[in-house]
Amino acid sequence: MWGRDRKDEESAEYAPVLSGPLKEAMRQARIDSAEQSGVVVDLRDAELARLELLNEALDPLFSEIPAEVDMFDRGISKGDTPRLWIDVVSHVAMGRDKRRYRFMQDGRYGRKILAESSEIGDIVNAITHFIASRLIERERALSDKSIPLPGKTYRNLKTLRSHLRWRMLRAFILGLIVGCLALFGALWIVVWQGWS
Repeated sequence: MWGRDRKDEESAEYAPVLSGPLKEAMRQARIDSAEQSGVVVDLRDAELARLELLNEALDPLFSEIPAEVDMFDRGISKGDTPRLWIDVVSHVAMGRDKRRYRFMQDGRYGRKILAESSEIGDIVNAITHFIASRLIERERALSDKSIPLPGKTYRNLKTLRSHLRWRMLRAFILGLIVGCLALFGALWIVVWQGWS
């Protein structure tokens, strides 16, 4: 209590006495576990290195995108599963064998694989096609006259609010009139039954 450390007592008391083949097996299991965790770290580093190579291969493509287009946000996320993000919903991750690139897009109904290959060039071509189609969609949306522009939206929204206010005022007045008529009708019935 005064000079002894309780942890030393407990560890000496509960430490199993191992000798012989079990002790050697536990030592070998620790070595195997350390090697396996080292392999996992090496695999993750290999994934990151492959994604960084792909990222560098995409530099010329992203330099061609006009500066006013901010639809694409490229970057590598380093988590349990490293990913190279192309935009908010599209990314490249390594396949289960850690050698194949998988270009995927998250959608309303789940994840969709757009391209899969072990060659960087094939994935760069798939991403180029994806970016081109997204830019075409953007041009169509901007040129479509049926989609209101932000300035017109504000004016339409202001007109819509004014229209809704008048509709609500008319509904309130109509409800007030119907309520008054119902009250007078109920009073008339009560008075008429009282005279009878």
